[in-house]
This record gives sequence, C-alpha cells and structure tokens, in this order.
Amino acid sequence: MTKTAHLGDLLREWRSIRGQSQLDVSLGADISQRHLSFIESGRSAPGRDKLVNIAEALDVPLRERNVLLLAAGYAPLYPEGAWDAPQMKSITKAVARMLKVQEPYPAVLMDRHWNVLAANDAAPRFFGRFVDMAARAGPRNLLHLMFDPFGMRPFIRDWERTSASLIDRVRREAIGGVVDPKSRELLDALLGYPSVQDVRGFRSASADLPMIPLRFEKDGVTLNYFSMVSTVGTPTTVAAQELRVECMFPADEETERRHATFMANP
Repeated sequence: MTKTAHLGDLLREWRSIRGQSQLDVSLGADISQRHLSFIESGRSAPGRDKLVNIAEALDVPLRERNVLLLAAGYAPLYPEGAWDAPQMKSITKAVARMLKVQEPYPAVLMDRHWNVLAANDAAPRFFGRFVDMAARAGPRNLLHLMFDPFGMRPFIRDWERTSASLIDRVRREAIGGVVDPKSRELLDALLGYPSVQDVRGFRSASADLPMIPLRFEKDGVTLNYFSMVSTVGTPTTVAAQELRVECMFPADEETERRHATFMANP
C-alpha cells in the first residue's frame, strides 16, 4: 500500500468516527471537496499545512495527527515527550500549584488512561484511610483503585450507579472522543471485576444533579464528594493534551464538616 493510499484510509476512518461527509470536512478545512476526494483516493498528496487543516476540521487528537503526518511522509509536528519533560515546565508548575491549593481535599494528576502521575498530600492520606496504599503495586490507576474489591469498592455506596457513571466517563473523556486500544483494554479490565455492569443509558436518582456524587462509607461515617476535571487549554504537545487534573470537593455541608475529622483520625 502506498503512503497516500494509507493516508486516505486513515482520513476516511476519521470522517466515519466524526460522522462527517467529504463536503463537511472540505468546508472546515477550506479545500474543495474534489481535492479531498483525490487525497482520500491516493490520487493527490496534500501539503503539510493542508493536512493539518484537515486534521483540525476532523478534531483529530495530537497523537493521531502525528500518525497522519507520518502516513503522508512528513515528520511529526507535535512533541510526544514525557509529561515532566523540560518543555512542559510551565504546565507542571501550574499543576503543582493546583494540587497544593486543593488541600485539604484530594487532587491527582493523571494521564489519558487514568494512571496517577502526581498527587497532593491529601490524596494518599484520604485513600489510605480506606486501603493500605503501600501494599498496592504501581503504577497506580485511579479506576482500578475504585473498582478493585480489595481497593475502594467495598466502601463505595450506590455501587451500581457509581460504576456505570465511571464506565461512561471513560468513554466520554477519551481524548478526541475516541476510545483507543489501551482505553479499551482498561474498560475490559474494569468490566471484568465482580458486580460491574456495562449499563448504557443508566439513569439514577442523582441524574438531575449538576454533578455525579461519589459516596464513601467507613465505620458508620458517610462522606459525599464530587469531582472537577481540568485539562490544558489549546495544547501544542501530546503530553499536554493528555493530562488531566481531578479535584475532589465535598458535595454537602455535612461532608465538609466531617472531612477534617475523618482525615485526622488514625
């Protein structure tokens, strides 16, 4: 298969994912539909800038844009270095501040597959009140911690609702709205845990709330939290696009009052 033919297959695949016609993409990329048709059929090779415009029109994630560029014979445009690489210094400093100011409530930095890269002091202390975190092998994955019967699972109330909402989050928050192979592996692993159902269209009593609460219970104490997720605006590197900071907040005044005591108890 020639490079242009392979590129055409990739572009058609992304059009199918986005549910867009050649006309839709050509309007968004400011090229003629005929030109796009020629690119997809392998009869024409796009310039690099034109290919980037097409990728933007299709909202292709940066990692996959590099794949398109390579398929067309161009070098990748978007750096794929580590999240803590020197060029990420301004972002990592901002993340460190976000984690710190979230005290005394938990906050974690995660990659696209929910692996924890960094955390504030409150996060391991909070989860350590339920689970022996030191005994868990790394790298630590927040979703495996939640679903594992030997992790947080026994302490989560309304498990059917919570597990369904978390499964749905994996799909909704996939980079570019596409469940990549590793995210699919993660979903399969989560669905393999006991008492987990792939409930599509699940509607709970909290469905009309502006957030999905996470309810934990231990030693007769019930704590209700919700989370907010932050991402980097207009990222220019793969790592920056795939980072997310998740912060937990009390969902009610009672939890806000009980949180400090809960964290202070041995």
